[in-house]
Amino acid sequence: MDLGSLRIFLAVVEEGSVSRAAERLHYVQSNVTTRLRRLEEDLGTNLFVRTGRGMVPTSAGKRLQGYARQILRTVEEARLAVSGSAQPQGPLAIGAIDTVAAVHLPQVLARYHSQYPKVAIGLQTGASQELVRQVLNYDIEGAFVGGPVANSEIVQTEVCVEEMVLVTAPDQPTPAMGSFDTILVFRPGCSCRNRLEQWLREEGLTPIKLMEFGTLDAILGCVGAGMGISMLPRSFVERGPFASMVRIHQVAEPFSRVPTMFIRRKDMAASPALSALIGLFQTERSVAGDSA
Repeated sequence: MDLGSLRIFLAVVEEGSVSRAAERLHYVQSNVTTRLRRLEEDLGTNLFVRTGRGMVPTSAGKRLQGYARQILRTVEEARLAVSGSAQPQGPLAIGAIDTVAAVHLPQVLARYHSQYPKVAIGLQTGASQELVRQVLNYDIEGAFVGGPVANSEIVQTEVCVEEMVLVTAPDQPTPAMGSFDTILVFRPGCSCRNRLEQWLREEGLTPIKLMEFGTLDAILGCVGAGMGISMLPRSFVERGPFASMVRIHQVAEPFSRVPTMFIRRKDMAASPALSALIGLFQTERSVAGDSA
């Protein structure tokens, strides 16, 4: 098992096709096929099954993904350390919940890209639980999630605190028993959804319906149209056109505050590229707090 074979393996996983992986790596297709077969022979197991949807990793292939990414990342870190290059460079795969990606990251990423043009950033968005799982599987180097996260394999740093608010249609009063029958939420694992469900239990409120959405923008649009209520960070609700479409209601402690944590695996040192990003994020948040 060599580094080149691991790179080929990951390219096939990510592309779902030998031909697309070969094109991406600038290899001939027969070379990719041969290297994959040798890797499977070396490991003594099949790593892929061919289906109508392309090349799909087997259970063994799925397990190998995390290890392969960890190995290649560690090799890159060693190369940078030995070469004495302190300038961040290379790929940086991170994740963020949608509220952070929409509100807090755009300016940070723009400045980061300007300062460190040799870093190729890949950003995954999703619910907090999904991103925690991706970090644990070595799929991404770290993630901004709603916290705190209870996992002994995770190192976490609080980077900001969100004020949570209830949102209703403009003409709807503060939610109380009988004043609403539907809550609009993101998919399971979302920290906003978890906080809303905790608040409902504390208040003794039981909605009749629960509607799941794939985007937070869609939730706000439907709240504004009178379909139901939701709970989201104030910073997200007050951006763009949404503030005029909904009514904001304050929430009492302890439900009004949700810390945003940056997480990474405890067994992996932060790369220079990641350390630079977190430092810049914290600086930007400090400046924003001072000007607020």
